Amino acid sequence: MMKRVLAGAALLLGLAGGVQAATLGEVKTRGHLTCGVNANLPGFAAKGEDGSWAGFDVDYCRAIAAAVLGDPAKVTFVPLSAQARFDALKNGDVDVLARNTTWNMERETKLPLRFAGISYHDGQGFIVKKLLGVTSVLQLSGAAICFQTGTTSETNVEDFFREKEMTFMPVRFDKLDDLIKAFDEGKCDTFTTDMSFLYAVRLRLAKPEDAIVLQDVISKEPLGPAIRQGDEQWFNITRWTLFALINAEELGVTAANADDLKSHSKNAAIRALLGVEGSTGPEMGLDADWATRAIKATGNYGEIFDRNLGPNTPLQINRGINALWNAGGLMYAPPLR
Repeated sequence: MMKRVLAGAALLLGLAGGVQAATLGEVKTRGHLTCGVNANLPGFAAKGEDGSWAGFDVDYCRAIAAAVLGDPAKVTFVPLSAQARFDALKNGDVDVLARNTTWNMERETKLPLRFAGISYHDGQGFIVKKLLGVTSVLQLSGAAICFQTGTTSETNVEDFFREKEMTFMPVRFDKLDDLIKAFDEGKCDTFTTDMSFLYAVRLRLAKPEDAIVLQDVISKEPLGPAIRQGDEQWFNITRWTLFALINAEELGVTAANADDLKSHSKNAAIRALLGVEGSTGPEMGLDADWATRAIKATGNYGEIFDRNLGPNTPLQINRGINALWNAGGLMYAPPLR
């Protein structure tokens, strides 16, 4: 009996070990990372006329590719709709989903996914035409509201409007392009989704200057990258790549100075981050320079934010709660040691 129990335990451990190494091994054998992104969300993920991708989520995937494969260019970006994104991840069509996706309990217990962390603290808001004369969501009772199917937006509105004893008429669309066209043509009074998404959508309107994003926020929307459950090694790699970028900003490590700090810094936290001390890379199946490569490829978290979303970009988003914890925000990462 004891032998059978031990044999069964050994089999389970063997299976667990096989699952654990699956994604990393597949990515290395394939020679490129597959990353699920939004089809066209300027600032987060968008494909240029020359075929190149750019954006906040795009840079995160490039950082992973640099850490794992040594080359940030070794990424295939897979455009996914809100409806198709979870099946694509579940079926192995992508290795990581970096598509402005909200981390909530249902998605980790029902689907099931694992979120690597919070890359962007967001909240659901509303965009309206200035001619409507609305300055608060509390003035939208009875409004026709556009929703994209496959998201949690309509549920959030139902909860909020019920609490405030307000009513609304839902107008649903599967495709974002159809939704934007309907809002542009006045077929709904407002469109609601994550605030960051609304700033990007505003740029796609026929007359962006005629629309405003209301400042009311009706929900918490912690956005982050997700992977399939059951692969702890890949979970560690995707999670700690994000944490490495956040820690790099806090420690003043940038794309430009990473090599110099690697050679000359005496700061223990910087030396651990850049692989001079400790063994964080080998413990995940990577080499010691994984974080250095990620930072050099994309810059630290602050550099990524400023380049794609910040005040000097078309979106003009302030850091706000996405500032580092020691600068009044919520962005915080455990130390690499």
